[in-house]
Amino acid sequence: MGAELCRSLLVVVMVVVVVSGEAQLRPNFYQFACPEVESIVRQAVMKKVRQTFVTVPATLRLFFHDCFVEVKFMVFLDLQGCDASVMIASPRRDAEKDAPDNLSLAGDGFDTVIKAKQAVEARCPGVVSCADVLAIAARDVVVLVSELGRRDGLISQARRVAGRLPGPDFNLNLLADLFRMNNLTTHDMVALSGAHTVGFSHCSRLAKRLYTFGPSSPVDPSLNLAYARLLMRACPRDVGPTIAVNMDPFTPTVFDNVYYRNLLKGEGLFTSDQVLFSNLLSRPVVKKFAADQSSFFMAFAASMVKLGRVGVKTGHQGEIRKDCTAFN
Repeated sequence: MGAELCRSLLVVVMVVVVVSGEAQLRPNFYQFACPEVESIVRQAVMKKVRQTFVTVPATLRLFFHDCFVEVKFMVFLDLQGCDASVMIASPRRDAEKDAPDNLSLAGDGFDTVIKAKQAVEARCPGVVSCADVLAIAARDVVVLVSELGRRDGLISQARRVAGRLPGPDFNLNLLADLFRMNNLTTHDMVALSGAHTVGFSHCSRLAKRLYTFGPSSPVDPSLNLAYARLLMRACPRDVGPTIAVNMDPFTPTVFDNVYYRNLLKGEGLFTSDQVLFSNLLSRPVVKKFAADQSSFFMAFAASMVKLGRVGVKTGHQGEIRKDCTAFN
C-alpha cells in the first residue's frame, strides 16, 4: 500500500460494551473457532487495495447497502440488515444486488469479500459468516475495530431495496427519516456521509442537479458555480453511462475530512451531500468535522459500529455460507 494511503487511514481502537440483543456481537467472537480470521481478511483486503484504490469506497458502500436495505420496521416483519444478502447472485437477476439502486455497486467490493471469504474458508471452513467477512473488510479499508458474530441471511430480493437507500436528491428530512429507521441519529448520518471523501459517482446520478434542477434554475443554486462548470465539463448532457467523477475532487484517494470542507464551499457532489451544510440542523456537525479531522475520525468509527448492528442475525438465526454469492 502506498505511503500516502497508509498515512490517510484511520486508526481507532474502540472498547465497546455490548448490551441487550446485541450481546452476541463482540470483537473476539472467533477467538477460539478461527483466531486468525482478522489477519486473513486483512491480508486479502490489503492485496486488493494494492491492485486498485476503488476497493476502499466500493467495500464501504457495499457494507452500507447491505446493512441499510433490510431492516425491522414493523413488529410483524423482521428483515435482516447486516447479513451479506447483497452478495447473493441470482440467475433470474432478482436478488438484492440486482435492484436499480444497487447496480452501481462496484465489482471490486464484491470481489474483495469473495476473495477474503475464500481465504478464510481455506483455514476455517464453515465457521466465519460472509456478513462478518464483509464487516471486517469494511473495517480494514479504514482500519477500525469491529464487532463480530453476525450470521448470513436467507433472503435476498431486489424488490426490498426500493426506498431503503438514500438517493442523491434526498433532502435532510428524507435522509434523517431513513437513518432513524435504522436506529441512527443525525450525527451518525453526517459522520457516515463522510465516506464520500473517497470514491466516485456516475454522471447520471448528478445530471438532474446540473441540468434540470428546477424551472427557474436548471442548476442547483446550492452548488458552487465554478464547481458546477467543472462538473459540466466532465459530465456533459450526452455523456456515456460509464463516465464517472470523483466524490471529492481534491483528495479522492485519501480518507480525510476534505469532504466536509468542500461542503462549506458548496462543493458537495450530490444534493444529499450539500444539504448537510445548508440545513441548520446538521450544519454544526459539518462545521465541526471540517475543522477537526480527529473528531470526524472518532465519530465515523463509532457510527460504523452502530451501522454494523443494524438488524443483525446472531446465534442460530440464518446460516454460515460457504460461498458468499449463494445460499447453502
